[in-house]
Amino acid sequence: MEQERTYVCIDLKSFYASVECVARGLDPMTTKLVVADPTRSEMTICLAVSPAMKAAGVRNRCRLHEIPKGMEFITARPRMRAYMAASADIYGVYLRYVSPDDIHPYSIDECFIDATPYLELYAVDARGFANTLRDAVRAETGIPATVGIGPNLFLAKVALDIAAKHAPDGIGELDARSFREQIWPHRPITDIWNIGPGIARRLAKYRVFDLRGVTEVDPDVLYGEFGVNAEYLIDHAWGLEPCTIAEIKAYEPETSSLMNGQILPCGYSFDDTLVVLREMVDDTVLDLVDKHLVTDHISLHVSYKRDAQRDGEAAGELFEGGHGLRRADGRSGPHGGGSRKIPERTNSFAKLFGCVEALFRETVDPARTMRKISVGFGNLVDEDLATVDLFTDVEAAARERRRQEAVLAVKGKFGKNALIKGTSLREHALGRERNEMVGGHHG
Repeated sequence: MEQERTYVCIDLKSFYASVECVARGLDPMTTKLVVADPTRSEMTICLAVSPAMKAAGVRNRCRLHEIPKGMEFITARPRMRAYMAASADIYGVYLRYVSPDDIHPYSIDECFIDATPYLELYAVDARGFANTLRDAVRAETGIPATVGIGPNLFLAKVALDIAAKHAPDGIGELDARSFREQIWPHRPITDIWNIGPGIARRLAKYRVFDLRGVTEVDPDVLYGEFGVNAEYLIDHAWGLEPCTIAEIKAYEPETSSLMNGQILPCGYSFDDTLVVLREMVDDTVLDLVDKHLVTDHISLHVSYKRDAQRDGEAAGELFEGGHGLRRADGRSGPHGGGSRKIPERTNSFAKLFGCVEALFRETVDPARTMRKISVGFGNLVDEDLATVDLFTDVEAAARERRRQEAVLAVKGKFGKNALIKGTSLREHALGRERNEMVGGHHG
């Protein structure tokens, strides 16, 4: 009989804010600090708020202007490289206790660990093991953490997200019995991992508002509503999750893609957005060349600035899911774009930008103001499989390839801004600024 496994899910509390507090020699648990770039205006989103700010009623991912007037706090400009370095240091702490084969990093501040083989090794129970890891991280980096413990990945995550918040020691633990007692009746159901406002809205049609309600619905009804995804919902409602860390690490996707997206600093016109799109395609194509990949599928998404009169709808009810406000109906705002297959596999900028520009002009409303843009290349394969036909100018393709390799060499040695195209000097271009950022924020 297979041994029951024990998983821990560790979350670094208000990670970005905690890193900034520690850098200032301050206690992350008592210091009022927000991580935000005030130069972006009062509407900028706070990437993190310290636990003391949360205790004072400031919600996570709020906007600067929403913080109560008169509250004294420190504003720290985001430093993504510092957060990445701190995350790497903490991962190094974990590796002193467990094998990398038993760790699954879920995000920069959260990871799953299969603790099963280490409980006997260190002669501790699950809580003792969790405390060992957490105390080591706090002692060496100053960063506090909360922990969820469960017999599978799902229960460990739910124990972290819900049970740990109400535990005096910051450690939540669930098994099959306590899951039914504590989590089945829990509301709102959107607190449950992987259940967002869209799924909650669809469940509400059947008067289902918690996981107990999911277990009481005829499975055929759920399959009719959600298709094959109902299987995950039903399993999770019963506290089941067959996937293991080993299976996650062994997984290889059938297809791969590259995406490049950004939020525009203000409302951009059609022509100005096209300038930015050209820069983004250029960057992504260089990434393809660097990885020796080609593509035959493009995608584009452009989000417009909301216009209630034009769109015929108000913002509607908003949902706070721990990562900022979202529409409760699960719908995105007005947008343009689409996707299409192109007739050849290529990593030529000239060919790919021509296809993306055509898609942009065909699907985007030139009268709208634009706020977000993303472009993607899919069905990536090795460049040995690039398409060459009788109409291909082989010499021109070779010259473009040599230029691309030269650009990569210069950028690799002297930095991304060492060599830029003239279009990046235009007023609304963003390439130079973006090259100095990490994750969309100044490093």
